[in-house]
Amino acid sequence: MKAKLGIAPIAWWNDDLEELSDDVSLEECLRQASVAGFTGMETGRRFPMNMTELGPVLARHGISVCGGWFSGLLLDGDIEAEKDRISQQLAFFVAAKAPCLVYGETASSIQGVRGAPLVAKPKITETEMAIYGRKVSDFADWCARQGMPLAYHHHMGAVVETEPELDLMMKHSSVPLLFDAGHLAFAGGDVLRAIEHHHARIIHVHTKDIRRPVVDGLDRTRESFLDAVVKGAFTVPGDGSLDFEAIVKALAGKGYEGWFVVEAEQDPRLNPPLEMARKGHVELLRVMAAAGYQVV
Repeated sequence: MKAKLGIAPIAWWNDDLEELSDDVSLEECLRQASVAGFTGMETGRRFPMNMTELGPVLARHGISVCGGWFSGLLLDGDIEAEKDRISQQLAFFVAAKAPCLVYGETASSIQGVRGAPLVAKPKITETEMAIYGRKVSDFADWCARQGMPLAYHHHMGAVVETEPELDLMMKHSSVPLLFDAGHLAFAGGDVLRAIEHHHARIIHVHTKDIRRPVVDGLDRTRESFLDAVVKGAFTVPGDGSLDFEAIVKALAGKGYEGWFVVEAEQDPRLNPPLEMARKGHVELLRVMAAAGYQVV
């Protein structure tokens, strides 16, 4: 089985909390990712959205586009409006030959609201989830017809955060899944059980780790998702509390092949991005070998 190792630029520039950003250029960010050993990077706010400009920069560092976030509004929005909103990014991802475009639901989400406590996340009924799941499925089908798979990202602070919510979303939709170990663990989910239940839908993986003492120490009635990020809830594989050897072996056992992307937003002054990227890459190489993957 084959795997590719990528990283997200959120370790260098945080799009939700710009104060948690390193003062580096796109060129330097890509250089550091390449030095750390990664061959792919997801997009971020400093990426130009055209391959004429971006292509030569990526080529200089042996990096390809391995995904990127779209802030979706389908929970209370219109599919046709979302097609218009995503069209430029979708065309760019097709040109970049990206493996997928990541759909993150931001309607009613509190993930970017510093003053909103974790318990204030949106909640909907199963009937409402069924309606929402159909909308996302139809939107994903349309994106696939344009030449770009959509991967649904369950996320802290969003309408699909917990394991039961993920189960319902998968039950009431046909959308492919981005599996994020860190977000599910933060939400109290069983990471290995989710892989067992939903492996057939997983087309993209975020290898986000958590610092369990930080997560368990949060006052969820008072502290926000961004407060948790500032406190250091997330980190790279090998620096946190999750057993990535078990996680990767579980995915290998279900036949997953594709990208494993490090996504670990934290304070770059306390956790230098290049140092963290190297640590994450070393740990991923170790667990990939243990799971029988060939890293390409």
